[in-house]
Amino acid sequence: METLLIVIAAALWGCGAGLLVPRAAWRLAVAPDEPWRATCPAGHPFTGVGSGWIGRARCADATSYGPSTPVVAGVTTLACAVLAAATGARPDLGVWLVLAPVGVLLAAVDFAAHRLPDVVTLPLAATALVLLAVAELLPQSGGSWTTALLGSLALGTGYFALFLINPAGIGFGDVKLALGLGAALGWYGWDILLVGTFAGLLFGALYGVGLILARRANRKTAIPFGPFLIAGAFGGVLLGSYLG
Repeated sequence: METLLIVIAAALWGCGAGLLVPRAAWRLAVAPDEPWRATCPAGHPFTGVGSGWIGRARCADATSYGPSTPVVAGVTTLACAVLAAATGARPDLGVWLVLAPVGVLLAAVDFAAHRLPDVVTLPLAATALVLLAVAELLPQSGGSWTTALLGSLALGTGYFALFLINPAGIGFGDVKLALGLGAALGWYGWDILLVGTFAGLLFGALYGVGLILARRANRKTAIPFGPFLIAGAFGGVLLGSYLG
């Protein structure tokens, strides 16, 4: 019964957070040399909490914009519920529930604009490390902050090397994203870090191959890699949570 209540609470949290993702995704999904969007597609300026960053993605005339709100909210709800089922009542869960909506936001932005904004990726890494440090101090924590820190540095360094070797395949945004994902995966140890990293690379490769086979891309076509790195890290965290 306790686990069921935790899953339900996590799902409700994910649904609420997911409803707020599309507006932020719309504002952030711009080219690197453009400012964040300050109006909706109809030209209405954003107002409200957090200088208009927090709120539903609907115009004054009830027209929706940005990524599909039902889809985004559904994905966030499912992600949080599954994380809760795997993690249970351990303090780790609070960390994952904070990070999961941010991961969905980054995936939505990268799919829309092939961009992973520093304003999200760098705070994600810092927040992950701070929250995991707090989680380690609480009873029944399921991981190690030391390996989370080392995992962050290791994965960030590894992706930076890949960026230097092939900047057309790995963007610098992916390098900064790797800092946060490395912390989350490293929390559960080096084996989970390797599994989650390999899974992300595999998902991205399969997506690219699928586009080529469908004749929607060629070997030189740039693809948004961030969503697949996030998906791989999500799978690794689930595995680590379940085994922890």
